[in-house]
Amino acid sequence: MKYNFDTIIDRSGTHAVKLEKLKPLFGREDLLPLWVADMDFETPDFIRKALEDRLKHPIYGYTCPSADFWQSIIDWLKYLHGWEVEREWLTFIPGIVKGIGLAMHYFSGKGDSVIIQPPVYHPFRLVTERNGRVVVNHQLQWDGERYSMDFNQLEDVLKRRRCPLLILSNPHNPGGTVWDRETLTTLAGLCYKFHVTVISDEIHADMALFGNKHIPFTTVSQEAEQVGIVYNAPSKTFNMAGLVSSYAVIPNPQLRKGFYDFLHANELNEAPFVAIVATQAAYTQGHQWREQMIEYVENNINYVIGEIPRLIPGIKASLPQASFLVWLDCRGLKDAGIGDIPGFFTDAGLALNNGAMFGPGGEGFMRLNAACPRTVLERAVDLLYSHYRRVTS
Repeated sequence: MKYNFDTIIDRSGTHAVKLEKLKPLFGREDLLPLWVADMDFETPDFIRKALEDRLKHPIYGYTCPSADFWQSIIDWLKYLHGWEVEREWLTFIPGIVKGIGLAMHYFSGKGDSVIIQPPVYHPFRLVTERNGRVVVNHQLQWDGERYSMDFNQLEDVLKRRRCPLLILSNPHNPGGTVWDRETLTTLAGLCYKFHVTVISDEIHADMALFGNKHIPFTTVSQEAEQVGIVYNAPSKTFNMAGLVSSYAVIPNPQLRKGFYDFLHANELNEAPFVAIVATQAAYTQGHQWREQMIEYVENNINYVIGEIPRLIPGIKASLPQASFLVWLDCRGLKDAGIGDIPGFFTDAGLALNNGAMFGPGGEGFMRLNAACPRTVLERAVDLLYSHYRRVTS
């Protein structure tokens, strides 16, 4: 079946975050929204049909996840990542950020230090601060194309202070780096040595691009298996973020038992029936749709990284290895007399994420969501180039 990703869908009236928060966050409602990390493609028809069929039943009562539901996750992880996961390793969690917060409560106490790796998905910092923990930055190194980890700096931190948790973005958001096996193995070895539990947010794992291959954190070594918690969900891949469909994978039985008992005691591991239905449909019927979506997103990304730097020399764009997010290095705009980089994009009529929100190292960058019909991106590039000519003429 050939899927259509060119259809422009009006999301107004659905309380979509990317529209509802334009005015509060950007000061205008008339911006082209290329910021929030969900797609503007239709959620696949097989997911919608599965939900519609279930909703025809007149009772929406308490529902148990079936064995087929869990098997669909196991089969998907094996199919896409070659990861042999056992049923007891799995549990539902009520969202990945919420899951990070819950793990923070279980594995650490108020005042404890939690390591994050900026520039990185900003809720890592927010959930740490809001739960009374201390953020410790292990800043990533940018070489113009990819991020890397400075393990000497990380070891210095771990020698000086107790850090019960490290939150890993794997693949990396916003930079799009797919962490290689050597990096993950070295990270796991250090965390094992210093008794650090690693929460690996792998929500973008199913969207490795351009021939790159995602590696689940706990698969790289025995040390990683001992210290690692993996969080995943079908939400990014199949554009169903509005359905709570996240799950945890913990191979280590000692690490798993206490945390899963904590979730069970508070009934935090019970999935809504719509999440069960949608996840099973995605993972059993979504193979072809995902492949076509990836191809479309890759073409969009190639367009963005080809056109924007060609038209606006002050912007550099690297090819992401995963996800539908493009990390734009806009620091060169200052040479053209453009000091307010986020304001430049807003004045052009675009809503992008300001790189500074992702922490140290993100200043001067902007994050662009390329998961939309090509005509939307073409309009965005036209708006940006027209504004650039106006302000530099």
